[in-house]
Amino acid sequence: MATREITMSNLEETVGAGGIVLLDFWAAWCGPCRAFGPIFEAASEEHPDMVFGQVDTEAERDLAAGFRITSIPTLMIFRDGIGVYAQPGALNASTLDGLIEAVENLDMDDVRAQVAAQAGQGGKA
Repeated sequence: MATREITMSNLEETVGAGGIVLLDFWAAWCGPCRAFGPIFEAASEEHPDMVFGQVDTEAERDLAAGFRITSIPTLMIFRDGIGVYAQPGALNASTLDGLIEAVENLDMDDVRAQVAAQAGQGGKA
């Protein structure tokens, strides 16, 4: 299995390690989550250079609450420790592939500059 379970204890290490990390917030009772699961798993096998993690929102309630997850499935993507995507809803395989490609093609210098600019604006009243 190419996906890994993400918990409060390994989240920081996983996201902070750099590269591209995709997190699937799900629950066993969620029909759309069960439909998206095999798509997420297949993508993980196609992209062994990326981390594909699954967060069971029932077992990791505090973690889900920390990310303000209100609808599942929710997919979050981090690149180099920076959150670059967060959206609820199950995706089909081609949409997920396109999203992964878009994240791979991000200009991270530009993203870091945008994050710094937003942080600077956040400090102003």
